[in-house]
Amino acid sequence: MPLRATKGTFAQFSYAPSPDQDRASPALHPVIIVGAGPVGVSLAIDLAQRGTRVVLLDDSDRIGDGSRAICFAKRTLEIFDRLGVAKPMLEKGVSWRVGKVFQAGECLYQFDLLPEPGHKMPAFINLQQFHVEKFLIDRALALGIDLRWKNRVVLVRSTTDVVHLTIETPDGCYDLNADHVVACDGARSPMRSMLDLAFAGEIFEDQFLIADVRMQADFPVERWFWFDPPFHSGQSCLLHKQPDDIWRIDLQLSPDADAEYERQPAVVRPRLERMLGHADFDLEWVSIYRFQCRRLERFRHGRVIFAGDAAHQVSPFGARGANSGIQDADNLGWKLALVIAGASPDELLASYDSERSEAADENILNSTRATDFIAPRSLAERLFRNAALALARTQPFARRFVNSGRLSLPTAYAGSSLSTADTEIWSAGPAPGAPIPDAPLGCAYLGECLNGSFLLLAGPSVPVGLAPAGVTHVAPGADDNLLRERFDLTNCAAYLIRPDGHVAARFRHADQERVAAALRKSKGMAYEDR
Repeated sequence: MPLRATKGTFAQFSYAPSPDQDRASPALHPVIIVGAGPVGVSLAIDLAQRGTRVVLLDDSDRIGDGSRAICFAKRTLEIFDRLGVAKPMLEKGVSWRVGKVFQAGECLYQFDLLPEPGHKMPAFINLQQFHVEKFLIDRALALGIDLRWKNRVVLVRSTTDVVHLTIETPDGCYDLNADHVVACDGARSPMRSMLDLAFAGEIFEDQFLIADVRMQADFPVERWFWFDPPFHSGQSCLLHKQPDDIWRIDLQLSPDADAEYERQPAVVRPRLERMLGHADFDLEWVSIYRFQCRRLERFRHGRVIFAGDAAHQVSPFGARGANSGIQDADNLGWKLALVIAGASPDELLASYDSERSEAADENILNSTRATDFIAPRSLAERLFRNAALALARTQPFARRFVNSGRLSLPTAYAGSSLSTADTEIWSAGPAPGAPIPDAPLGCAYLGECLNGSFLLLAGPSVPVGLAPAGVTHVAPGADDNLLRERFDLTNCAAYLIRPDGHVAARFRHADQERVAAALRKSKGMAYEDR
């Protein structure tokens, strides 16, 4: 029976020495990113597309074949589209939008994650992380990004002016300097340890078994979640379809389960046979995990910035880990590029810390609530859960209390220092700080207009010359009714949209002075005006 180890190899790359290793004095780079996982490579691509030179270091030389993250949300797919990698991911991935919640053998209800039309991207795709990493790395190499395999950071020292790194390679150690270093080196982050930074939060005792199973099955392409499954004595079970006839199964185990025993194929197979009702499957990958909801107090430490799992970790319920990490990169890329180009003050980077801290807190809150519902730790929590499940059978209002994992959504930065507050009445549309919804625009989509610059989405009576230099002017056509409805976009109205697709400001009657002032604020210029 084939069973890949958790440290198997999906793709391997060659170590090559860098000219920096032979320099008499350390080379200075604008940005060094540590960690070539999805977050680090996404950030490197974003910066490269903005013309910012970047060095990407990774201590390994391969992509492991364990599935790990598999659910990538609509917002993340829109970011991948801007990075030039969404097309192959959509072609390879399994798109889905419907979820079903069961208790025992009964379906309590189902939900639709994208009930409205007019979006380019699906609600979610399921795609194993190793495929995502390979598509991203292929794109990075095509852009000529300086990606250095087998380059392990062993020492970091940050001053007010520069970050000093010592790098270990198969040819020995060498030193590098950087204006900014971004640590995307994962949950066990050596960079975090070298700077002696602690996580705050909660570690949960419950254990879960992940199994990737290869089989032919006629289950619909949906997310299925069971409370009290009849085929498993644990409290919950989750089923997802992946590409290539692979199915992801999560089974909850008791906190005191012996992980080494539980991951043995001879123990896993009978569990899955009871669930599936047959033995016609192969085990592809098995892992046992405990999860945590923790974060750094600050994501920015001088010239060293943390992103992804190196900055925050959540339980897997709701697919918030990888998706929030990619959104970290999306938030940071345009800000870092502006600062490096001298177009914004260094203080703009403070907004990365505040905005993504808000997102991390939101994700941790949702993740913790889901965990408490799925694996109640007190009698009161268990009684509430059982009552909500019982009511959900017949009462639609009770279904909002059932929590099988609130699925990943982008954070609206309600208190962002970069936003210009509303002073007018709007009947619809995203408020300042919120992400924009997609909508058809001519023969394309609004999201496709986010080409790395700021965007002015304007009503038909707003003159093209009103947009400041470097801001793209976009206006709906006569047939773009859905876009106008979603934004409450009247003739003289306009939205100033940031490069990451969040609203900087909106105006019922746009004029050049107000738009220019909002642009300055969203670029961090308000810091200079103090």
